[in-house]
Amino acid sequence: MQTGHDAVRAAYDAVAEDYAVLLRGELAGKPLDRALLATFAELVEDGPVLDAGSGPGRIAGHLASLGVDVSGIDLSPGMVAVARRDHPMLRFDVGSLTALELPDASFAGVVAWYSLIHLPPEQLPLAAAELARVPRPGGALLTAFQVGDECVRLDRPYGHDVELHAYRLHPGRVADVLGAAGLPVMARTVREPGPQERTRQAYLLARRAG
Repeated sequence: MQTGHDAVRAAYDAVAEDYAVLLRGELAGKPLDRALLATFAELVEDGPVLDAGSGPGRIAGHLASLGVDVSGIDLSPGMVAVARRDHPMLRFDVGSLTALELPDASFAGVVAWYSLIHLPPEQLPLAAAELARVPRPGGALLTAFQVGDECVRLDRPYGHDVELHAYRLHPGRVADVLGAAGLPVMARTVREPGPQERTRQAYLLARRAG
């Protein structure tokens, strides 16, 4: 049985096409999400921006439509292939959130949109250190995740027989981890579940110290 990064990569390789179809246009029904992404876009208008855990490129594509100079990395080669096909004007590469092969202070900001949820809690500080390393001093980070304190096994995610687990996270805990890494949180938002959601959703906006 695959574990850790290998299991997440294999699962998302398997579901990449259906994931892209099911979530295409999802932001149209989420005005708060769009507002937070627009706020982030204002903070990073001088670019460039990294979408860390970019999946099929839907968030990168939305940010690009707002005028953001954005590129993406994702653990899943299958997701990267879909992103490159659907957003041919943007750059997407295979990479790990916990080991970004990118120079220090090379971005105006980073977005981690539901990409922390597959990391065990003990790996959050490592991911936070990487997310804090690549923005410039004063650069912004926007992250989104489901609220909770448990690991949830996703049954037949996106209609596929694959094994995938997701971690619900406490906003205060994530804020503490980001702050310790040098990304003090400047705003936090928690909203109630939408029609297709089972739990509250959290959004943290942080700035790199300095």
